[in-house]
Amino acid sequence: MKVKSIFRRYLTVTMVIIAASFVFLGIMMMVFFSGFWKSEKESLLENNARSVAAIAAGAIADMLESPAEMEMLDILISNTANNIDADIFIVDETGGILRGNFHNSNKQDIEDIDSGIVKAALEGKYMEQGKLGGFYLTDYFVVGVPLVVGAEGARQSVGAVFAATSSSPIDAYQSKTMEIFLLAALMALAIALLVASFFSYSFVRPLREMNSAIKAFGEGDMSVRMKVESNDELGRLAASFNETAATLANSENIRRSFIANISHELKTPMTTIAGFIDGILDGTIPPEKEKKYLELVSDEVKRLSRLVKSMLDLSRIDGGEMKLSPVSFDITETVINTLLTFSMPIEEKKIEVRGLDRVQREMVYADEDLIHQVVYNLIENAVKFANPGGYIAFIITSGIDRVSVAIENSGDGVDKEDLPLLFDRFYKTDKSRSKDRKGMGLGLYLVRTILRLHGGDISVTSKERESTRFEFYIPKEKPVARNAASGEVYDAEIISEAIEEKAEENKEDSNG
Repeated sequence: MKVKSIFRRYLTVTMVIIAASFVFLGIMMMVFFSGFWKSEKESLLENNARSVAAIAAGAIADMLESPAEMEMLDILISNTANNIDADIFIVDETGGILRGNFHNSNKQDIEDIDSGIVKAALEGKYMEQGKLGGFYLTDYFVVGVPLVVGAEGARQSVGAVFAATSSSPIDAYQSKTMEIFLLAALMALAIALLVASFFSYSFVRPLREMNSAIKAFGEGDMSVRMKVESNDELGRLAASFNETAATLANSENIRRSFIANISHELKTPMTTIAGFIDGILDGTIPPEKEKKYLELVSDEVKRLSRLVKSMLDLSRIDGGEMKLSPVSFDITETVINTLLTFSMPIEEKKIEVRGLDRVQREMVYADEDLIHQVVYNLIENAVKFANPGGYIAFIITSGIDRVSVAIENSGDGVDKEDLPLLFDRFYKTDKSRSKDRKGMGLGLYLVRTILRLHGGDISVTSKERESTRFEFYIPKEKPVARNAASGEVYDAEIISEAIEEKAEENKEDSNG
């Protein structure tokens, strides 16, 4: 398919509009000048014809008694004809020519005028651009006025005075005017073509640059940017393109980082699983230690399972397939039960659990499984990054229409430049993997997405080398479903003892 250039289309449309404007202007100008010329010429002919008619009326009345007046009339007709470059002649009622001067036409063979034309002149005025009923061989502007004699009240038309001039000068004038106009129009069109070409090229140049940049993007070059040279639509388009390019470049970096992370996350447990199983099969691992290494294999399988689940959740979110099944439940109980699953690492790192002495039952209306995943990910982060001998603090507060949960842990904190990126997909602050060996940068992204699906949200604050605090909120339980147990205070000592007992059970199961 033939490619149509925007530059050519824009230039063609512009030139067509300009050319059409010139044609319209030329037509209107010619119509105006032609009408103006005709009007002026007809007015001149009519005025002189009436002047001759007024003088001729008196001369004709005294024609037999005053030949001198007739001579003066002939002189008047001759002078008038010479002055206005026209034929001036007087005819009787039948069309016979009585007096005349044919200065303009130099006519020798004088014939009578058609009686119908004379009759029209006698009725008041006759005007024509033509051959005067065959009197002339070419077109003339002709004006005829009545020749009236007699006193007031007894006046009668005895003939007519005609003034005629050739229309050839007008045609020549129009032709010359059109020639000048066409020359000027061609020059103007040439200038317009240059100007329109310049502006058309300037208009499409950013689009061409953008097209080249997009091609470069397609070939993998994410560093291309456009110059923003104006604040108009094209300038804003270039700025938007640069913003999009920066986002795409960042996404590409995240994608590459994710591929590296996911490859590592998949390779490490699979290598571990394969190594231990091969060791058991070939006898490298003695029978008495098989259970220990099978437990390690089990942990790695669970790790892979969590990884796959996170990826599936991510796929469901992106596809808009994640559906909520909200119910009323106690968010405080969810926090405490989830905390108990981390009793062993809490005991091993000697982490102090704070804030449980004042937590109360708080009923919320949400998808219990998804909120459990939110709490699990946040507590896992807190335990993972808390310093040995540090603390984890919980604050659960109730508002008018929401319940807020804050989880804070001591430790190195998060750098300021990393804070805005924590909830992005595949983003990991610990790029060295020295602490976050099992993370893949999806947990916090899923946390925020789940909370926003519920109409809630999450925020993070951090003090470097001191602490990090995550706080989220979700809608409260519907008033009609409020539990009578709401407001009951949990016993912090019982929770601490439960953590210690759970840790001991896990140790005994491990030593098995």
